[in-house]
Amino acid sequence: MSTRVLVVDDNVVNLKLAAYVLQLEGYEVVTAAEAEGAVASVRERRPALILMDIQMPGKDGLTLTRELKADPSTRDIVIIALTASAMKGDEERAISAGCDGYIAKPIDTRELSRAVKSALERSGGASNVESSDAANGGDPS
Repeated sequence: MSTRVLVVDDNVVNLKLAAYVLQLEGYEVVTAAEAEGAVASVRERRPALILMDIQMPGKDGLTLTRELKADPSTRDIVIIALTASAMKGDEERAISAGCDGYIAKPIDTRELSRAVKSALERSGGASNVESSDAANGGDPS
């Protein structure tokens, strides 16, 4: 069984790119285009890690991160902020909100894979995804 990752981004291109890269690495990927869909996915699918877009319409990613980190049932989920606005202080704001990491857009596919793997290892929720799994579509058989 592979590690489940939730990608939350209102930009369909970024959503598909992140999902594709992570699926190639052997992760089970769930997606949501807004905060409400993300909350439903968290409750139903319980991801080990969330890639959270910071700037979304409606509830933004930092607000959702604060809510998830305040809830005892979801506070241990690793959250990595994704943002196109890599301004001075953005990373600090993301970390202050409870994010466990930060990735600036545009997404560097190699950095995305490294950041997800590293964050999972640091959290103790290290993925059981093997490099050979990625080569055969994530199927360990």
